[in-house]
Amino acid sequence: MTSDGQLRGKKAKFLDNAFEANSMSTEVSIERAELRHIAEIAPLFDAYRRFYGQVDDPRARSFLEERVARKESVVFVARLQGAAIGFCQLYPCFASVSLTRMFVLYDLFVAPQVRRCGAAGALLRAAVDYAAGEGAGQLMLQTGITNLAAQRLYEREGWVRDEEFYVYEYHLRASTPASRV
Repeated sequence: MTSDGQLRGKKAKFLDNAFEANSMSTEVSIERAELRHIAEIAPLFDAYRRFYGQVDDPRARSFLEERVARKESVVFVARLQGAAIGFCQLYPCFASVSLTRMFVLYDLFVAPQVRRCGAAGALLRAAVDYAAGEGAGQLMLQTGITNLAAQRLYEREGWVRDEEFYVYEYHLRASTPASRV
């Protein structure tokens, strides 16, 4: 995102024009992303990373592409009038305490100019439905303490804030690129 919260470049212009030119359908559709969708999701992935203070990185697209190609994550894309407007990405893992499969919903993003159209809620429901279909016992996500709009959305969709555990991180100096793991 730019400092004023807008997507940059051709994708943003396309989204703006697509919604001004055709207001016939306002229904959001969700589909599981495949490799053929990476080109249209990549600008959203970049905007998501910028939202969290990251600089553009030429490795971002290949990172996303590798996760999908290797089936290391599940990505859903939200569409409005055929245009990709948002995505979420789930990483599978396991919960030892509850002895269940689980998913971490690590990424959720909707383009700023189309927020409040129901896409984020639809992506969350798609993630829950997918995890349930895979036999998972739970999903987990984290959000910024100051991201109150997201917190309201999660709670409205049935997610419960953990009041029992803190999240800790340990950052390695030279992280191993995910493609080598």
